[in-house]
Amino acid sequence: MTGTDDNLSALAALLSAYAGRDAARHRLIWALDARLARLVATTSEPMIGQMRLAWWDEALTDDSGVKGRGEPLIDALRAIDATPIPGLSRWLDGWEAMIGEADLHAYGEGRGGGLFHALAGALPDWLAQAGMVWALWDMSGHVGDEQVAARAVAMARAHLLTEKPNWPAAWKPLRIAYHLARQDLENGRRAPAGLTPILYLRLMRIGLIGR
Repeated sequence: MTGTDDNLSALAALLSAYAGRDAARHRLIWALDARLARLVATTSEPMIGQMRLAWWDEALTDDSGVKGRGEPLIDALRAIDATPIPGLSRWLDGWEAMIGEADLHAYGEGRGGGLFHALAGALPDWLAQAGMVWALWDMSGHVGDEQVAARAVAMARAHLLTEKPNWPAAWKPLRIAYHLARQDLENGRRAPAGLTPILYLRLMRIGLIGR
C-alpha cells in the first residue's frame, strides 16, 4: 500500500494482522484514523479543522469516485472497494469533538464507535460502547495534559462492558483492542504512548487465550 503505511502505528499493524483476509482493509482504516488524528493535532483554527474533515467526508462518500482522486489513501480504499465506509460520519464527528475545547464524551462515542463500525461493518450497542472505551484509553496515552488523561481514563472505566459479549471471529482485532484497554483501565492506568514490549506480550496473550 504505497503512500499509506507511513500513517500506521505498530499496534494498528499488529491488530490488522489478526483480521485475516480482511487485513488490507483494516490497515487502510487504521491508516485513515491516524491521518484524522494528525489533522486534528495540527489544527489551531476550529473552522479550518471542520473544513478539512468535511473534505474527507465528501471525498469518501463521492459516488463518482472523482473527489479525492490522487490522494493515495483514498485511492487505496477505492481500489479494494472499501468505500463507502460504515460509520464514517460518526467517526469524523468524534474527531471534530477534539477541535477547540475537547468534548471527551463526544470524542469517545464518535471516534470509538465510528472506527469500530468501520472495522466491523456493523455496530451493536455493546460494540459501540467497547469502541468508546478503547478510544478514550488510546487518547489517554497521547495527550500531554495529565488532567485530561485522567478524565479520559475515568470516563472509559465508567463505560467498561459489564457483560461478556459474543465476539464474532471476524471481530478478533477489535476484541483484542478492547481487552488491551480494559486491562489498563481496571488498574487505573493510562495507555502507553507506543507499542512497548509489555503491551506486545499482552496483545499476544489476548490473541491466544482471549483475555
